[in-house]
Amino acid sequence: MAVFRMRNLHKRKYTLFCLVIGCFIIYKCLGFFSSTPQTGWKRSRKVGLRANSSQFTLEREPFRILGGSVHYFRVPRAYWRDRLMKMKACGINTLTTYVPWSLHQPEKGVFNFHTQLDLESYLSLAAELGLWVILRPGPYISADMDLGGLPSWLLRDDSMRLRTTHPGFTQAVNTFFDKLIPKMVPLQFKKGGPIIAVQVENEYGSFAKDQGYLLFIKEALQSRGISELLLTSDNINTLKSGGVDGVIRSVKLQKLTQRNIQELHGIQPRGPSIVMEYWTGWYDTWGGLHHVLPPEDMVSNVREILRRGMSVNLYMFHGGSSFGFMNGAVSNPSYRALVPSYDYDAPLSEAGEYTPKFHLLRDLFSQYNTRGDSLPDMPTLRYREAYEPAIMYQHLSLWDALSFAEGPFKSTKPINMENLPANNGNGQSYGYTLYVTTITSGGSLHSGDNVRDRALVFVDRRYIGVFNHQNLELAVPDAKEKRTLSFLVENCGRVHSGRDLDKQHKGLVGEILFNHIPLRDFTIYSLDMKPSFIDSLYQAPWKNLPENPSFPGFFMGRLFAYGYPSDTFVKLPGWEKGVVFINGLNLGRYWSIGPQQALYLPGPFLNSGINQVIVFEEQEGDYKVHFEDSPDLGMAAEIQ
Repeated sequence: MAVFRMRNLHKRKYTLFCLVIGCFIIYKCLGFFSSTPQTGWKRSRKVGLRANSSQFTLEREPFRILGGSVHYFRVPRAYWRDRLMKMKACGINTLTTYVPWSLHQPEKGVFNFHTQLDLESYLSLAAELGLWVILRPGPYISADMDLGGLPSWLLRDDSMRLRTTHPGFTQAVNTFFDKLIPKMVPLQFKKGGPIIAVQVENEYGSFAKDQGYLLFIKEALQSRGISELLLTSDNINTLKSGGVDGVIRSVKLQKLTQRNIQELHGIQPRGPSIVMEYWTGWYDTWGGLHHVLPPEDMVSNVREILRRGMSVNLYMFHGGSSFGFMNGAVSNPSYRALVPSYDYDAPLSEAGEYTPKFHLLRDLFSQYNTRGDSLPDMPTLRYREAYEPAIMYQHLSLWDALSFAEGPFKSTKPINMENLPANNGNGQSYGYTLYVTTITSGGSLHSGDNVRDRALVFVDRRYIGVFNHQNLELAVPDAKEKRTLSFLVENCGRVHSGRDLDKQHKGLVGEILFNHIPLRDFTIYSLDMKPSFIDSLYQAPWKNLPENPSFPGFFMGRLFAYGYPSDTFVKLPGWEKGVVFINGLNLGRYWSIGPQQALYLPGPFLNSGINQVIVFEEQEGDYKVHFEDSPDLGMAAEIQ
């Protein structure tokens, strides 16, 4: 009988325990979906963000947007929470993010909203932490990305007119929005979610080729269920041509002047004013300097914006990294590609470190904390480690890796990257393309500026020179026998803004003349350096590193990380130009010309124990890869 009573007692305790756990789970779930326990947001949401007077209102209460941009696609998913908690601790109440079409739809019929690109989870996390959201879904976003975030397969249509009501473009936009917008609708404010506003396209005033285009985008959003406040965003000098009826206008700038204020009030006299992008720094380009904006200059401008009763969004609050080949480029006054770091001299550094800007902003924003309580504590910083160097011990010539590339494709004339029959008929988006033909004499090569963007040139696999946007002519040594002539062409990044987006084809985009005669009969290999290609190289004929390895080539080594891996920075002194892969992930390009001299390697990209390091080097290598505990973004210059 005693045993029976004991069993009943255990059953009652077990039942009570399960009941407590069940109630806790229900409580947390209700809190997650309503966001009430964490944030104090109202359960009844009938009226969202409004702009009917000189200030915004949210649920009919005065509301000032203190925003900050953090792009989920530039931050490792494992660090999303850390970065947003630091945003909250700075006193920011609204997260803004772009949505990169090119990453979410890499091929016409292929969509990716998982893992690193799980936008729904990112916005739900923002809600959990008590942040509102302004969504910027494009379709064109700029974001200093390759082709402004538009997928390169759009350029396969020779008649394509991007950012217009051209049927080919609008059909593609509709297909993308059919996938994206239904995921966003339940996350809107009036449905209990964090999204309080949605931006219509981006900076269209500087493009403005089609008067009906912005109306098409506005209706594309609303017809799919977007019902929150809509806004546009333009630079101050193109503000007049960037609006659409029924949509709030916002401005982008780095220095607030009386003229800026008058321009905005003149166009929008009865609405609230918002600086949708206050630039906290700037991007860097290869061959230039690292741009910095003095913290005092930045905070004085933000203080003046707030003093005038305006709302503000910091672009960027945390820039992160343009991992892989997602970086954009500029063409004016000359072509220059962006570096992988998107540190942006932002308040939170590329690796998530606090900067003097962060502390100044935290002090300023604490004065505008309408809830009256103190700001959340600042999350502790993560440990960074200088690992032992990785010694390269194996080598694979580019020529020996060609059997693992997509192709070869045969063509009488050169074919640009986008029109190659690669990637299931979607063309090649990024990386390198190798064009091989034959010659029977020496002479002169003329690119006619048809190399996009940079080509290493080889005769019988021996390097003879480089073509780029400035160097358009090369001499070929004399010989009478038949020889191979090869062009390893790199897409360094499509321009991310401007009126020439339709002309951003890469590879060989026209005729290459040899002794004034167009070259013919090409064999073409697609080397997009995707993870599947890097993984396939395990089966390649790697060799022990010779004393004088051939270039271009792949070099393999190992990084040992004991315990829980920490953030580190990859530095390659003695190497010239190439790409770094860690455990098959493309970390980004390096180039000795700088300014960036070290690549950020987040701890979550590493395994505890052995990690594979592969370096693709174009011309010269030191055979040792260093890992340091501090960034090196190069020589700095103040933004003028």
